[in-house]
Amino acid sequence: MRYTLLIFIVVLGSTACKKDKFTTAPQIKYKSVNPSTLSGHIPIGTPGGQAPPILTIHVTDSEGDIGFVDNADSAYIFVKNLLANTKDSFKFPDLRGVTGKNFECDVDINVTSLMQQGPRPAPKTDSLFFEIYVKDFAKNKSNTIVSGDPVLFVF
Repeated sequence: MRYTLLIFIVVLGSTACKKDKFTTAPQIKYKSVNPSTLSGHIPIGTPGGQAPPILTIHVTDSEGDIGFVDNADSAYIFVKNLLANTKDSFKFPDLRGVTGKNFECDVDINVTSLMQQGPRPAPKTDSLFFEIYVKDFAKNKSNTIVSGDPVLFVF
């Protein structure tokens, strides 16, 4: 009897502490950034230049109220370059055909607009990290994350 009660308490405690994957406020997780090294001397995204840096995150939302809708509220991704302290926001694409309850997807974000160097003079290599969060149609703010891998910006 004593062991049965102990096992019951352990099982109840472990399931009660488990965080739900789908919540009203969107939840995001960092996945990757590619390419992870860029040169400040070669134009990004131009013909013959470098590929733009793409930050990939994983998004979950219980209502699926994420995306872009013409003439209505839209959900946004907010990204901040932590070194240069620059910010930008990006609209989600139109996801009306694929959103629904317990929505999840991977989102690629082109962060070229945030590629700015720090205040030290060149030559140098800056390690750029990005802070990211999401807001859905209902203006619920997700958790805030920081990119796990730096983008090395070489000048």
